[in-house]
Amino acid sequence: MEQKENLKKFTRLGSCPVRNVIARFSGKWSMLVLCVLAENETTRFSELSKAIPDISPKVLAQTLRNLESDALISRTVYAEIPPRVEYSLTSLGQSLMPHIHGLLAWALANFPSLTLPDTKG
Repeated sequence: MEQKENLKKFTRLGSCPVRNVIARFSGKWSMLVLCVLAENETTRFSELSKAIPDISPKVLAQTLRNLESDALISRTVYAEIPPRVEYSLTSLGQSLMPHIHGLLAWALANFPSLTLPDTKG
């Protein structure tokens, strides 16, 4: 009976923390962006783009907007010519990083054991 109750909590779309919280930062690029921002106090768009060279500018911009709307990062615009924009982790984003670092440590330790698709093709 208890197992059925435990399984039910994942089927409630509106109140499932796995779906609704983790999905906010577990996209293909979000964790990488958060990790780059965690390593630097502030980071400009071009620096993020260089740090993650396989992300397109459009996808990077969308990822930053999503993380900002979730209050995980902040965006600061400086009134200069040309305009300067910097991104940094918010306190909420900083509080998430120890958990992401734990996942990264697990990934590094277990990467050789995982069966991954062949990307040479």
